[in-house]
Amino acid sequence: MNAPQKAGQAPARPLGAVGYAGVLRELLPIALWREDADGRIVEWSLAAQDLLGFQPQDVLDRPASTLLVPDGNRELADQLTQRVQGGETVVGTLSVRHRDGHEVTMEMWIVPASDARGRPGALLIAVETSQVLRMRDSLAALESLFRQSPIGLATLGTDLRFLRVNDALARMSGVPAAEHVGRRLTEVVPGVDAVALESMMREVLARGTAIVDVRRSGRTPADPHRERTWSCSYAPLLDGAGRTLGLIASLIDITDSQQAERDAQRARRRFALLAEAGTRIGTTLDLRQTSEEIVQMLVPQLADSADVQLLEEVIAPDESTAATHGVVRRMAALFPDPGAPTAKLVPGTTSRIAPGSLYERVIADGRPTNLYRSDVPALITDPRAGDLRAYLMSLGSARLVPLVARGKVLGAMVVTRLRSREPFDEQDCVLVDELAARAALNIDNALMYTRQRAAALTLQRSLTNSALPAVPGLELTGRYLPASEHDVGGDWFDVIALPADRTALVIGDVMGHGIRAAAVMGQLRAAVRTLARHGIEPAHMLRSLDAVVADMGEDQMATCVYAVHDPASGGCLVARAGHPPPAVVAPGGAISFLDGSSGTPLGTGGQQFGTEVVPLPAGSLLVLYTDGLVEARGRDLDQGLDRLARALRRPGQPLAALCDGVLEQMLPHPAQDDVAVLMARPQ
Repeated sequence: MNAPQKAGQAPARPLGAVGYAGVLRELLPIALWREDADGRIVEWSLAAQDLLGFQPQDVLDRPASTLLVPDGNRELADQLTQRVQGGETVVGTLSVRHRDGHEVTMEMWIVPASDARGRPGALLIAVETSQVLRMRDSLAALESLFRQSPIGLATLGTDLRFLRVNDALARMSGVPAAEHVGRRLTEVVPGVDAVALESMMREVLARGTAIVDVRRSGRTPADPHRERTWSCSYAPLLDGAGRTLGLIASLIDITDSQQAERDAQRARRRFALLAEAGTRIGTTLDLRQTSEEIVQMLVPQLADSADVQLLEEVIAPDESTAATHGVVRRMAALFPDPGAPTAKLVPGTTSRIAPGSLYERVIADGRPTNLYRSDVPALITDPRAGDLRAYLMSLGSARLVPLVARGKVLGAMVVTRLRSREPFDEQDCVLVDELAARAALNIDNALMYTRQRAAALTLQRSLTNSALPAVPGLELTGRYLPASEHDVGGDWFDVIALPADRTALVIGDVMGHGIRAAAVMGQLRAAVRTLARHGIEPAHMLRSLDAVVADMGEDQMATCVYAVHDPASGGCLVARAGHPPPAVVAPGGAISFLDGSSGTPLGTGGQQFGTEVVPLPAGSLLVLYTDGLVEARGRDLDQGLDRLARALRRPGQPLAALCDGVLEQMLPHPAQDDVAVLMARPQ
């Protein structure tokens, strides 16, 4: 009988109960009980109590076969008991009845053991089969994971010495797995910032929490010439009772993935830079501004300096070949240090390419080239640039790129990087070359526009009047104003002396701008001068001009006013071809506009040209003009005519002053269209 329990004391253990502790119980509970020669249970362990549900007082001194053996196994149990009592140890898988009636399959060892009276009894050692299988599978899985995982795995003790290392980690470190065991990280691979990693491991042990995905870089014997990057994670290794046994480390080599991410980021930056270049380069057709836009695009995003130079023979093709061959003009330059000798490289200056130089070869071949460190001074061949050569020695790399557009070399661009910056790599060179190609195309467009505009201006100046002729009975003045200094159009006027003291006044507007409009205008002016001398009446003149314009192409049109002043009659015969109505200022100041048919534009084939007779007594004024004077965005024709009428209210002032005053009042700044004005006042 058990002793009574006193207050505050732990429950007394029943006689014959066997207790145990330790790691084994935590990993795999092992039930123990002992039977005497009569088959009665004389000892019963705590693990047996846990696994089978019987308390010691339920089983001690009672037959094991009655309590634990299922009914169908009684005969087998008797046979096994006889064998064990005969001195044989039996091992097998047997079913044991649980206290609640269900059967528990157990792996059992039945060992002969004498009872308290020296008779043959038995010691039974049993573990639950499902627990054994679960432990087997878990150990197999862990072993397979440890051996086959591509992730570097290691276990370390609380002293931070390696207990076990898998092959993946050994390959990363370049040190065999066996040489890790018993050593610390600082002893195995000190080149991976091992001191900082061990400090992190101590933190994991102290806090009992994991640290995940810490990035570390370094070199190991596995790859001593390349720095690699790992994602390191550390977690405490705990037993079933929560005691810290050490820690487990996992490492993933992310060198290639990080490089891929860096490459992707660089690619995104390159695409963004190209997209930005599309909006920032070539915003105008100005040659110098386009060159400045490219250097501002390159510095400092892609280079530390940029220098754009164009061949003089490309900029000024009409100059003497001998004077321009081999000469380059600096269009734009941007350098990091304004106090350096590069300050001498002023945009607009010219220099001659040294024969046999690298610069000459790149322009001749049309292929870019790279220079590194000591080769950079080869860019300068001028012996007077000694201080500049010393400056270039401080550069780390340079790329000399020819500017090629439509198969023609226009010049070259030099980009450099200081030694503190990585040299140009292959991807940098591709990007620089792409930007240079875009810049070259924009520069070529600017060159073509500049040449075409210069040709148009030259043509227009040669075809328009520089001075009006003196004619009988009329005071004359005229103005032509282009919409901008960058463009020319087809507006024009002319005064032609005719027989019998008559005078032809003509004004016209060719649709379009540029050299084509100027050329059409020139042909019309020549046709008018030729036909006028034959005394052709205004309506017939416009019919002839309509045929001339129609011969120039279906998309070509023009408007025109042709008037013939006769001082003998004191009047003017006027015909219009789709042109705004001339203004007439009477001697008393009354202002009117011709209200007859405006006619059809030249080139349309309509040939509906009416004629009006306009009296022009002394002191009156006839004003011919093109539509740019009265038409503008946000203003219709009637509003423009009203404004013109107000501007003409002081007809008595000198004609030139009146004309200038009208233009100043009527035209916005800047003007939106070309304007031509011709004023005639009878004397």
